[in-house]
Amino acid sequence: MSDLEQKRRTLLALSHELGEESRELSILGEGNTSARLSKERFLVKASGSNLGTLREEDTVECLSEPLLELLGQEHATDEDVDHALVRCKVDPKARRPSVEALFHAYFLSLPGVEFVGHTHPIAINSLLCSTRANDFAERRTFPDEIVCCGPASVLVPYTDPGLWLGQEIRRKTEAYIERYGAFPKVVLLQSHGVITFGSTPEAVKAAMYMAVKAARIFAGAAALGGPVFLSQEVIDRIGGRKDEHYRQAALTSTRST
Repeated sequence: MSDLEQKRRTLLALSHELGEESRELSILGEGNTSARLSKERFLVKASGSNLGTLREEDTVECLSEPLLELLGQEHATDEDVDHALVRCKVDPKARRPSVEALFHAYFLSLPGVEFVGHTHPIAINSLLCSTRANDFAERRTFPDEIVCCGPASVLVPYTDPGLWLGQEIRRKTEAYIERYGAFPKVVLLQSHGVITFGSTPEAVKAAMYMAVKAARIFAGAAALGGPVFLSQEVIDRIGGRKDEHYRQAALTSTRST
């Protein structure tokens, strides 16, 4: 089996799990996934396809350069975006990639990132469509949230999907890296959804599922008088413990189930 076939199979498996209706992460054509093939190429879900039933022909092999180049243009038009989405396809006959392929290209250009998942979870969007979105992004309520989701999440204000969203995601992510000296594990899109990424599908799922659990706990605590947040001292302690680093590695390993 070629590397392309193996990556595609792995991407399909990840997509099917994220798109399983009982998880309430995405329905219909919501959400998308991607996998890095090389520095120059990646696979991404085709526009309008369903994560839960994604097929081989619903994935598109794309060139990274046209999309990364577009992200650097401040005055690009919708026509420029459409042209880039066509030009980036390795196979001209392949289906059109999602317009969100722009931010997939960005995340997959980061060192160590091999897979990206984007979904619209009911539990998380309940908070991202509320006045508590910033608290959910900036604060932590229990230890495993820190282990799997990091000391804080990136929060991107609502932005028109497509080029502007990709550019804002890049700006906010770079600001996070400058602040924390590390990549984020969770990127929250206000009134939209969530993005997680990592070196394995398990890393994508660990951050995604824990973020959903954290959202449910946050909402439950809010209904009972308000969340009791962990102190920064506790967050720093858990984030720096060697045993937690070991556990995090085990949770995101390809051996995880």
